[in-house]
Amino acid sequence: MIRFEPREPASLKRLILIPTIAAVTALILASIPIAAAGLSVFEAYWLMATGAFGSLFTFTEMLTRATPLILTGLAAALAFRAKLWNIGAEGQLYAGALAAVAVGSGWIDAPTYVLLPIVVFSGALAGGLVMLGPTLLKTRLGVDEVVTTLLLNFIIILFVQMMLEGPMKDPMGMGWPQSEPMLDAAALPKLLPRMRIHAGLIIALISALGIYILLKRTVWGFEIRAVGENANAARHAGVPVTGTFIKVGLLSGALAGLAGVGEVAGLKGYLTADLSPGFGYSGIVVAMLAGLSPIGVIFAALFIASIFVGADSMSRATGVSNYLADLIVAMSLICVLISGIFLRFKVRFIGRKSVEGAGK
Repeated sequence: MIRFEPREPASLKRLILIPTIAAVTALILASIPIAAAGLSVFEAYWLMATGAFGSLFTFTEMLTRATPLILTGLAAALAFRAKLWNIGAEGQLYAGALAAVAVGSGWIDAPTYVLLPIVVFSGALAGGLVMLGPTLLKTRLGVDEVVTTLLLNFIIILFVQMMLEGPMKDPMGMGWPQSEPMLDAAALPKLLPRMRIHAGLIIALISALGIYILLKRTVWGFEIRAVGENANAARHAGVPVTGTFIKVGLLSGALAGLAGVGEVAGLKGYLTADLSPGFGYSGIVVAMLAGLSPIGVIFAALFIASIFVGADSMSRATGVSNYLADLIVAMSLICVLISGIFLRFKVRFIGRKSVEGAGK
C-alpha cells in the first residue's frame, strides 16, 4: 500500500532541484519521438541549443521571445499565489496591445518622454481592467474565475479582430487587417543595433524584481500569501480578503497587458490578430515551472523561449515539425505537476501487516 505523508516546507535547494529534474526528464521523454522521426537525438538537441544560443542574433531572439513569457508568467504566478486562477492572460495581453496602439498611433502627439509612459500605462491599465471583471464576479457572486477569464480570451480577441477590420484598420495596409503603425515617439527603444531585442525586457526584469520584493518584503505581500494559504483564516485574522483579491487581479492583468505593450511598441510596431502565438497560455506553464516564484519565472521563461526558438531552428535544418517544442513544453508541465506531488508529500510503502496492525 502507498501512503502520502506531508513534508516539511521545501528548502530553496529542493525548490530549484525538482523543477530542474522535471525539465531534464521532459527532454529525455521528448527524445523518443525525435528518434522515431529518424533523427539523432544528440544532433537534434545540438541544433536546438545552437539555434537558441549559437550566436548573438539567436541569443537576442531567444531573449525577445522570453520577454512576454516573463510578464505573462508573472501574471499567472502572482494570481495563483492568492488562489486567484487567472487563465485570461492571453486576452489581457491583447487588451494591453490594443490600448497601446490606440494611444500610440496618433491619438496623442507628444514627445517620447511623455508619450511612451502614457502608452505603457494605458496597456497595463487595460489589462488590469479586463481582469477586474472576473475578480469582482468571484468576490461578489462566487462565479468561477477560471471560466470567466478563459471565455474573456475569445471575447477580447474577437473584439480586436473587429477593431482591426473597422475603426482601427490601417488605410495604408493593402487591405490587411492590421492597425495603423505606432509613432516613433511611442516605440520602446532597441537594446542593441540591428537586433529585435527591446526595452520590454528591462520592464519584464524590473517587474519580476518588483513582484519578488512585494511578496517577500511588504505587508500586502504577506496578505497575498495568507489569502492564498487559507482565505477564511486570513479573513478571521483581519486580512481584507476581497480587497486583496481585487488588487491582485488588477496587478496580474496589468502584467499581462504590459506583455502586449512590449509586442506592439517594442517588436512589431502595429497590432494584428495573430500578435500572440499563445504567450498567455504559455505563461501558465512558465509560472508552474517556476513554482510560482517571481525570480524563478525569469529562468523558466528563458527555458521555454529557448525551446521554442531552438525548435524553429532545428525544424528548418532537419524538416522535423517545430511542434516538437509544444511537445517538450507539455511534457515539462506534466513532469512539474508530478514532481510537485513529491515536493509536498513523502511517499511511503506500507506492508499489508502494518496496515492491518494499525487498523486494530
